[in-house]
Amino acid sequence: MEQVLFRDLGKMDYRSAWDLQESLLQENLGKKASRDLISAETVHHLLFVEHPPVYTLGKSGHMEHVLISDEARAEKGIEFFRTNRGGDITFHGPQQLVGYPILDLEKFYTDIGKYLRNLEEVIIRTMAVYGLKGERSAGETGVWLDPSIPGRERKICAMGVRCSRWVTMHGFAFNVNTDLSYFDHIVPCGISQKSVTSLEKELGRPVPFEQVKEDLKRSFGEVFNVQIATDNN
Repeated sequence: MEQVLFRDLGKMDYRSAWDLQESLLQENLGKKASRDLISAETVHHLLFVEHPPVYTLGKSGHMEHVLISDEARAEKGIEFFRTNRGGDITFHGPQQLVGYPILDLEKFYTDIGKYLRNLEEVIIRTMAVYGLKGERSAGETGVWLDPSIPGRERKICAMGVRCSRWVTMHGFAFNVNTDLSYFDHIVPCGISQKSVTSLEKELGRPVPFEQVKEDLKRSFGEVFNVQIATDNN
């Protein structure tokens, strides 16, 4: 069983969290490069974070999916970043649980599709704790409710990852008690005519954020069959 070091970053700006991910990824890539010379084992990480309001655009994303002007965005205090993850435009903000797994997939399986499906399964199991049926939507990465019912489809978790020499970064954004009005200024994930939702909206009440973290961390350990240990760094 592989071990994953868990770190709750609390509230952190997007750039600082991105820089931390990059440093952990590069550290693992350096270890992979030197394996033939010294005994250097890669280390798996799972980071949880809550960002201030920010829009992020994936490397395959389209600027026309940003429906707000730079001036209006600045007035609302929303940051913007072009990123090196997959996917299109999305929003991160308060009371949204963002997870960044930095895993060496060579120790699991070298299959990005399977990795994304497992990330979806983590969210689906976490939603089940709250009596909600999370589902996949064909051809659309992430987790949805009622994806097969036209007009009822709503996304609760967006995903976008980067993988370099089978080491992952970026990850998922799970709407817990998120202010969904921020999504009105973008075409979320480049998918029009479909809405977004949150645990709070579906349940009709705020959900304890710290409890969701514990539930999701447990689901992650089950799906990936890993031991999760606290990272004291």
